[in-house]
Amino acid sequence: MKVYTLHAKQKLPISLEEAWQFLSDPKNLKVITPEYMGFHILSGADRSMYPGQIIEYIVTPVLGIKTKWVTEITHVVDRDYFVDEQRFGPYALWHHKHFIKEVEGGVEMEDLIHYKLPFGWLGQLMHPLLVEPKLNEIFNYRKEKLIALFGKL
Repeated sequence: MKVYTLHAKQKLPISLEEAWQFLSDPKNLKVITPEYMGFHILSGADRSMYPGQIIEYIVTPVLGIKTKWVTEITHVVDRDYFVDEQRFGPYALWHHKHFIKEVEGGVEMEDLIHYKLPFGWLGQLMHPLLVEPKLNEIFNYRKEKLIALFGKL
Protein backbone atom coordinates (compact mmCIF):
# COMPACT_ATOMS: atom_id res chain seq x y z
CA MET A 1 0.00 0.00 0.00
CA LYS A 2 1.31 3.44 -0.96
CA VAL A 3 2.36 5.98 1.66
CA TYR A 4 1.64 9.58 0.63
CA THR A 5 3.37 12.71 1.91
CA LEU A 6 2.08 16.23 2.42
CA HIS A 7 4.66 18.91 3.20
CA ALA A 8 3.80 22.53 4.04
CA LYS A 9 5.82 25.50 5.33
CA GLN A 10 4.73 28.92 6.44
CA LYS A 11 6.43 31.93 8.00
CA LEU A 12 4.63 34.20 10.45
CA PRO A 13 5.75 37.47 12.10
CA ILE A 14 5.25 36.24 15.66
CA SER A 15 7.51 35.04 18.44
CA LEU A 16 8.35 31.41 19.01
CA GLU A 17 6.48 31.61 22.33
CA GLU A 18 3.34 33.01 20.69
CA ALA A 19 3.44 30.38 17.92
CA TRP A 20 3.92 27.53 20.39
CA GLN A 21 1.17 28.81 22.68
CA PHE A 22 -1.30 28.85 19.80
CA LEU A 23 -0.29 25.59 18.13
CA SER A 24 0.05 23.52 21.30
CA ASP A 25 -3.51 24.30 22.38
CA PRO A 26 -5.71 21.57 20.81
CA LYS A 27 -8.75 23.86 20.88
CA ASN A 28 -7.11 26.06 18.23
CA LEU A 29 -7.34 23.27 15.66
CA LYS A 30 -10.99 24.24 15.26
CA VAL A 31 -9.93 27.84 14.58
CA ILE A 32 -7.76 26.82 11.60
CA THR A 33 -10.14 24.20 10.15
CA PRO A 34 -12.68 25.15 7.46
CA GLU A 35 -16.25 25.55 8.80
CA TYR A 36 -17.67 23.06 6.28
CA MET A 37 -15.56 20.31 7.89
CA GLY A 38 -17.97 20.32 10.85
CA PHE A 39 -15.01 20.00 13.19
CA HIS A 40 -16.05 19.36 16.78
CA ILE A 41 -13.81 18.27 19.66
CA LEU A 42 -15.46 15.60 21.80
CA SER A 43 -12.76 15.15 24.44
CA GLY A 44 -9.10 15.55 25.32
CA ALA A 45 -8.59 19.24 24.58
CA ASP A 46 -8.82 20.47 28.16
CA ARG A 47 -5.06 21.18 28.50
CA SER A 48 -1.96 21.96 26.45
CA MET A 49 -0.44 19.11 24.51
CA TYR A 50 1.49 16.38 26.25
CA PRO A 51 2.79 12.97 25.14
CA GLY A 52 0.07 10.35 25.43
CA GLN A 53 -2.80 12.84 25.12
CA ILE A 54 -5.81 11.37 23.30
CA ILE A 55 -8.07 13.81 21.46
CA GLU A 56 -11.42 12.77 19.98
CA TYR A 57 -13.07 14.76 17.18
CA ILE A 58 -15.99 14.58 14.83
CA VAL A 59 -15.27 15.80 11.30
CA THR A 60 -17.34 15.90 8.14
CA PRO A 61 -14.69 15.74 5.43
CA VAL A 62 -16.80 14.77 2.38
CA LEU A 63 -20.42 14.39 1.30
CA GLY A 64 -21.73 15.38 4.74
CA ILE A 65 -20.57 12.09 6.24
CA LYS A 66 -19.66 12.52 9.92
CA THR A 67 -16.51 10.66 10.92
CA LYS A 68 -15.00 10.11 14.35
CA TRP A 69 -11.27 10.78 14.46
CA VAL A 70 -9.10 9.88 17.44
CA THR A 71 -5.50 11.10 17.58
CA GLU A 72 -2.71 10.64 20.09
CA ILE A 73 -0.04 13.24 20.72
CA THR A 74 2.97 10.92 20.74
CA HIS A 75 5.91 13.35 21.01
CA VAL A 76 6.25 16.89 22.33
CA VAL A 77 9.44 18.94 22.56
CA ASP A 78 8.55 22.36 23.98
CA ARG A 79 8.80 25.18 21.41
CA ASP A 80 10.31 22.81 18.83
CA TYR A 81 7.89 20.13 17.57
CA PHE A 82 5.05 17.76 18.32
CA VAL A 83 3.65 14.69 16.60
CA ASP A 84 0.07 13.51 16.33
CA GLU A 85 -0.91 10.06 15.11
CA GLN A 86 -4.34 8.77 14.21
CA ARG A 87 -5.54 5.95 16.43
CA PHE A 88 -8.97 5.69 14.82
CA GLY A 89 -10.36 7.50 11.80
CA PRO A 90 -10.55 7.82 8.05
CA TYR A 91 -6.94 6.93 7.20
CA ALA A 92 -5.10 3.61 7.30
CA LEU A 93 -2.13 5.66 8.62
CA TRP A 94 -1.82 9.32 9.69
CA HIS A 95 1.48 10.55 11.15
CA HIS A 96 1.71 14.36 11.39
CA LYS A 97 4.86 16.16 12.53
CA HIS A 98 4.59 19.88 13.40
CA PHE A 99 7.91 21.78 13.55
CA ILE A 100 8.38 25.37 14.68
CA LYS A 101 11.63 27.33 14.52
CA GLU A 102 12.72 30.91 14.90
CA VAL A 103 13.70 32.71 11.72
CA GLU A 104 14.55 36.33 11.09
CA GLY A 105 11.45 38.39 11.85
CA GLY A 106 9.35 35.56 13.25
CA VAL A 107 8.85 31.82 13.02
CA GLU A 108 8.67 29.15 10.36
CA MET A 109 6.08 26.45 10.84
CA GLU A 110 6.48 23.19 8.99
CA ASP A 111 4.03 20.31 8.66
CA LEU A 112 5.16 16.90 7.45
CA ILE A 113 2.42 14.31 7.11
CA HIS A 114 2.74 10.69 6.04
CA TYR A 115 -0.55 8.93 5.37
CA LYS A 116 -2.06 5.83 3.83
CA LEU A 117 -5.56 5.41 2.52
CA PRO A 118 -7.85 2.49 3.26
CA PHE A 119 -9.52 0.30 0.61
CA GLY A 120 -6.39 -0.76 -1.33
CA TRP A 121 -6.45 0.13 -5.02
CA LEU A 122 -9.77 1.94 -4.63
CA GLY A 123 -8.22 4.24 -2.02
CA GLN A 124 -5.25 4.86 -4.32
CA LEU A 125 -7.65 5.68 -7.15
CA MET A 126 -9.46 8.20 -4.93
CA HIS A 127 -6.23 9.92 -3.83
CA PRO A 128 -5.75 12.27 -6.82
CA LEU A 129 -9.50 12.72 -7.32
CA LEU A 130 -10.65 13.46 -3.79
CA VAL A 131 -8.15 13.07 -0.95
CA GLU A 132 -5.13 15.04 -2.20
CA PRO A 133 -7.22 18.04 -3.41
CA LYS A 134 -9.15 18.07 -0.11
CA LEU A 135 -5.97 18.00 2.01
CA ASN A 136 -4.43 20.77 -0.11
CA GLU A 137 -7.61 22.82 0.31
CA ILE A 138 -7.55 22.35 4.09
CA PHE A 139 -3.90 23.32 4.41
CA ASN A 140 -4.37 26.34 2.12
CA TYR A 141 -7.25 27.41 4.37
CA ARG A 142 -5.00 27.03 7.43
CA LYS A 143 -2.30 29.11 5.79
CA GLU A 144 -4.75 31.92 4.98
CA LYS A 145 -6.36 31.76 8.43
CA LEU A 146 -2.98 32.00 10.16
CA ILE A 147 -2.10 35.01 7.98
CA ALA A 148 -5.42 36.62 8.95
CA LEU A 149 -4.71 35.98 12.64
CA PHE A 150 -1.01 36.86 12.78
CA GLY A 151 0.04 38.59 9.53
CA LYS A 152 2.55 37.54 6.91
CA LEU A 153 6.32 37.46 7.08
